[in-house]
Amino acid sequence: MKQWNDRQLGMQRDISRRDFINGAIAGAVGASIPGEALWASESASYPPLRSGLRGSHVGSFEVAHALTWAGQRDWGPVEDAKDEVYDLVIVGAGLSGLSAAHFFRKKHPSARILILDNHDDFGGHAKRNEFELNGETIIGYGGSQAIEDPSWYPDSGKQLFRDLGLDVQRFHKYYDHDFYFRNELYGATWFDGRVYGENAVAPLSLLAGSNFMPIEDSPIPIEEAIAQMPIGDNAKRQLTELMGSDKDLLDGMPAEERYGYLDSISYGDFLKKHGAVDDPEVFDLLSTLTADSCSSLETASAGSCIGYVGMPGYRGTIIADADESDPYIFHFPDGNAGIARMIVRKYIPDVADGNTMEDVVRARFDYSKLDQEDADFRIRLNCTVVDIAHDGKIDGPDIGVTYVEAGKARRVFGKNCVFAGYNAILPHVCPSLPEEQRAALSRAIKSPIMYTTVLLNNWHAVKEAGIGYWNAPHGYYGVAMIDFPVSMGGYEYARTPDDPILVHMERFFIGDDPLASIDEQRINGRREMYATSFDKIERETRLQLAGTFGDAGFDPAKDISAITANRWGHGYARGVWFADQPDEKGRYFNEVGRQAYGRLTIANSDAGASASANAAIREAFRAVNELG
Repeated sequence: MKQWNDRQLGMQRDISRRDFINGAIAGAVGASIPGEALWASESASYPPLRSGLRGSHVGSFEVAHALTWAGQRDWGPVEDAKDEVYDLVIVGAGLSGLSAAHFFRKKHPSARILILDNHDDFGGHAKRNEFELNGETIIGYGGSQAIEDPSWYPDSGKQLFRDLGLDVQRFHKYYDHDFYFRNELYGATWFDGRVYGENAVAPLSLLAGSNFMPIEDSPIPIEEAIAQMPIGDNAKRQLTELMGSDKDLLDGMPAEERYGYLDSISYGDFLKKHGAVDDPEVFDLLSTLTADSCSSLETASAGSCIGYVGMPGYRGTIIADADESDPYIFHFPDGNAGIARMIVRKYIPDVADGNTMEDVVRARFDYSKLDQEDADFRIRLNCTVVDIAHDGKIDGPDIGVTYVEAGKARRVFGKNCVFAGYNAILPHVCPSLPEEQRAALSRAIKSPIMYTTVLLNNWHAVKEAGIGYWNAPHGYYGVAMIDFPVSMGGYEYARTPDDPILVHMERFFIGDDPLASIDEQRINGRREMYATSFDKIERETRLQLAGTFGDAGFDPAKDISAITANRWGHGYARGVWFADQPDEKGRYFNEVGRQAYGRLTIANSDAGASASANAAIREAFRAVNELG
């Protein structure tokens, strides 16, 4: 087994560079890399170019943590901006907050709107990652990936897209459906030698990559691929039966009952009761691959693991035949940041030229235009809201919204307020909420996740290995893939292996106690995430790419040009799980939590208990309508 030392991995660069990345402003990712051209001076005024630790970046969460963890309420003298009275103040500049601004403006065309956000960029989880390499711009995403199932969007979401000029059907043309087949790229599984005793790559994805992209999970029969895995013979036999058999594992259960049943049991129980799995090695192999379910085998629902994540058992439950989902192709090069940018440009046209879904892709936004004095639509970044003063009366006085910016407290006023941020923090921000509502909101505990974007200056090793999507049991990242092949608006996806390409890697932090409740796993995982240095992230990223592609000629010291780790301490919205029960009125926690409180209404995907752009937009529409 090859041992990679730090120099071979490319960790030998000037340590001051890594200190800079961990600072409040992240600039160049290492000017010592040959050919790299990511300049700190440019990224200082253009957030998408900032690299290193992004997402919940340094400077975005400290005030909120002081409020929620330490109970801080005194922020020093508060400057009252009495001349800043808006028709609507929105807390949160993510997709839900921006959509709320759009819906309110449609109802009130002359309304003055202020949007406040604690990050240095708008879009929330719809985060744009942008790189410059040898004079070329490479665009990726660091959060919300795609417009999932646009056919199933409610009228409000479809109308938003029409208002913006966003025609989702055009993605059928922009997405290169044949890219993976043309380049003979398949699914695979990497086995970390530190865990399995040898570094190995088996030509089979343990997760169904075909759920998310037009790619085959293996180029050879399943039994032949599993035979190459460094696991025992009995584990190989059980895994082959689980993944390769078309046997109905639910023994004739009516199709209409299958989804509900699978959502009512854990994936671990499914493996025991229906998958004929009893080998501890199989359970151990799958224990870190629950991915988007954001919890352990013992607590994640079988429905989520099988139907969405694509864990083994998909073929044997016969739910694939009932799947009416749209193909997973509705994706801007920067993910759903493309939607956010279209909304911002519509209402602040000076921020960038153009007016189409195509030209927004390459538009360089001027962030100095976001918060112009006397403008009637403003976005104010790097501002953490710490108090919303409202007595709950429909006809009460203006709502006072206090925020902290650069250590100073300031208060603006709104005739209405939409809270479109992390719902669980709202009881701390608005302590006067009814106790029942406060308790419900506190249950909206999001999952901590990290989307790492890696810029490779070529992908010869990727093509040589024949891998486009891969998993890693017990690896630092459970899931990784080359970025979606989308070309639009003059932006061209990598055509030949000589071109730079982005790799997308996902880590889901769930702590080290698989029997803890899902909420406890998320809290423990969040602590781990915030305690992890960029140095650790960078090393693990390089090791995993070296392990996966090293035998195909990949050199992590030369072939990696940039690493951007998008940490989301509060990532996916908490859904309604099989253990959750409605109250006596038939309402689930999110429905109780999102109730209007006077002129304060509540949006965000949390309010819809669904980690999707659909929910974010839908809840924004409801929140605005509640204002009248």
